[in-house]
Amino acid sequence: MHFSWLIAKNFILSRKDSRFISLISFISIIGIALGVATLIIAISVLKGFEQTITNKIIDFDSHIKITSYRNTLPDYHQTLPFLQKELDPFKPTITPFASKLVIVSYKKKKEGISLIGIDPTNKKPSLVKNLVEGKFSLTDDGVIIGKKLAEKLFIKVGDKITVFALRNNQIPSPENLPNIEKFIVNGIFESGMTEYDDTYAYISLKSAQKLYDIGDNITGYNIQLSNISKIDSLTAFLAKSLRYPHAVRSIYQIHRNIFTWIELQKKPIPIVLALIILVAVFNIVGTLLMIVLEKTNAVGVLKSLGSKRKQIVSIFLIQGTILGLAGIICGCILGYLLMYIQIQFNIITLPSSVYFMSRVPFLITVDTFLMIATITFLLCIMVSLIPSYIAARIKPVNALRFS
Repeated sequence: MHFSWLIAKNFILSRKDSRFISLISFISIIGIALGVATLIIAISVLKGFEQTITNKIIDFDSHIKITSYRNTLPDYHQTLPFLQKELDPFKPTITPFASKLVIVSYKKKKEGISLIGIDPTNKKPSLVKNLVEGKFSLTDDGVIIGKKLAEKLFIKVGDKITVFALRNNQIPSPENLPNIEKFIVNGIFESGMTEYDDTYAYISLKSAQKLYDIGDNITGYNIQLSNISKIDSLTAFLAKSLRYPHAVRSIYQIHRNIFTWIELQKKPIPIVLALIILVAVFNIVGTLLMIVLEKTNAVGVLKSLGSKRKQIVSIFLIQGTILGLAGIICGCILGYLLMYIQIQFNIITLPSSVYFMSRVPFLITVDTFLMIATITFLLCIMVSLIPSYIAARIKPVNALRFS
């Protein structure tokens, strides 16, 4: 093996008679590196995209949402202990809320939004970490709105907005006037998803109950779980246990269109990635075949001096392995650097109205690098066998005769 290694290294690095082969070897390494980097970036974006969307949806909604087939859910103080007891193994966080569609008005500008009343003492993590202006403060007359809505209506922190809500869920009339309240904007949040930044706003639960004229009732519960491995069975169990008028749905049922879209994007990826890998590793075949042609005379000399077929095969296998490893290492470094630059400087931006986020998401994991490196390395060895056996079958007499 030491002999094969020395000859292989000489074939790759030799500059005296094989400058063209050295250039081809370098191009082959670049091809593999680009293929590996492309694979790493593509898979990291897919994973990051799925994780980011899932986290944002869960942050602003929940793992399981319980709403009502009617207008409200009565006696929620009695239902809460039942939910807490049944879901206790999953360490749930259960948050009652009151939500309805309302009209927000500010300086003759109006917009329809979903106004959600939550417990002001329970600081919603998604709101706190996504606040870009003001502070988390849901006083009796305080409201927190999304950045897109604030920009659309030219609202700033401290401004006072007017909210119109239907009474009894009926069209306003002289006999049934809408409920009207004024709120002060205490904070502005930005989730990066247009659906939330443009249509969601938060007030205290008591203020919402008063505005919607629903007494001590609520319109639903948001349930966060520490473990979602059994979310489907839990959703079915709660639906069966609570019954009418409770409507129980999981995050995957509520946002089925988004998760279906994500799965649809992932289906053609294996084919595309396989083609990229194959194109990259077949560079090795071309490079080694050129080396075989260039070194036919050298192979003939080695055979005439007593080199065995196995040693000739080893020489070109080692060459393929060296080229593959060099390309894989360069590709991993290049892929990481490109993702790091994008994360730090946000060179490529996304329209949040289309992609649900304004930054390209990356989920950089060791597993991704190891998986791609391993598959590429195995393919490099496999394709290196083709020129290796061709070289091993060269007859010394023919090689020396036509040298």
